[in-house]
Amino acid sequence: MSSERLAGLLDEYAELEKRLADPAIHADQGTARRVGRRYAELVPLHKAAAELEQARADLVAARELAAEDPSFAAEAEAIATSLPGLEERLAELLIPRDPHDAKDVIVEIKAGEGGEESALFAGDLLRMYTRYAERRGWLTEVLDAQESDLGGVKDVSLAIKTKGVPEGGNGVWSRLKWEGGVHRVQRVPVTESQGRIHTSAAGVLVLPEAEEVDVTIDPNELRIDVFRSSGPGGQSVNTTDSAVRITHLPTGIVVSCQNEKSQLQNREQAMRILRARLLAAAQEQADAAASDARKAQVRTVDRSERIRTYNFPQNRITDHRIGYTAYNLDLALAGDLDGVLDALGEADRAARLAGDTELARR
Repeated sequence: MSSERLAGLLDEYAELEKRLADPAIHADQGTARRVGRRYAELVPLHKAAAELEQARADLVAARELAAEDPSFAAEAEAIATSLPGLEERLAELLIPRDPHDAKDVIVEIKAGEGGEESALFAGDLLRMYTRYAERRGWLTEVLDAQESDLGGVKDVSLAIKTKGVPEGGNGVWSRLKWEGGVHRVQRVPVTESQGRIHTSAAGVLVLPEAEEVDVTIDPNELRIDVFRSSGPGGQSVNTTDSAVRITHLPTGIVVSCQNEKSQLQNREQAMRILRARLLAAAQEQADAAASDARKAQVRTVDRSERIRTYNFPQNRITDHRIGYTAYNLDLALAGDLDGVLDALGEADRAARLAGDTELARR
């Protein structure tokens, strides 16, 4: 394990502890939250290092005592046996972690192939993530949604965030970052009169929510258009031009929001989504420069590019990236996602230990 890296992180922990103890920092809630998140990330490392240091000191003491009194030999042996586990735990914590793990997220779900059935499935995915968030005690907020005629969603942006500072620096991103990609469903659609099983798909994009300090946006590089909101089937749901479309001219990224009745509120929601997309784009560029082998989340809604299949006749959920299969689809759609997410997390942990930080996300 790198003693220099450990010393540097422990110094950072001590410095952050001092900053949080200073009442002045809480005058700026944004700064306090960022410092608190980073501090929370380092708490497990500090604890593991302290436990290992104490165990090593106890071993020295126990061996000295055992030299005078053989009855202490068993205690010394027990302490020595515990050291490899403590060292392995600390080594794990020293592996560079995903810098976004403590962040909240914006989940975008888009209907793809399959028409109305795809929109209904996108609605199922929205409920699945909302219910999972409720189980975790997270907060959810629909930033924008375009509903379909039968009650599904054509396109929806959902913000999910923790309450306060996430324990151990494990925020929403640390659990949902693998959800980006194409999700495929196999079932008999409500629109199918012959009872035949159809396959359709919906695309999911998970973005770490960016704070203003994460992304610099020049107002002169934005084109902001306003228009009248519309609901399912094209009917107007608002008699004023309150919907907002923001175009980031340098990148061509376009974000539209029409959920709120206020133009100002829609603009604020659109800016949140835009910041998240720009942060993700910057991260992709950095990752691509570091490794040509990195594969980003799938952004096309093509059934052949699936990451997961939801098979209703078999009550089966299969994640194709890690070969995970379980026959509890009904529970998963009700928000019980820990089985597949734990499996993805373990695959990622094994990959990071092996030096491949992207294995579980491909």
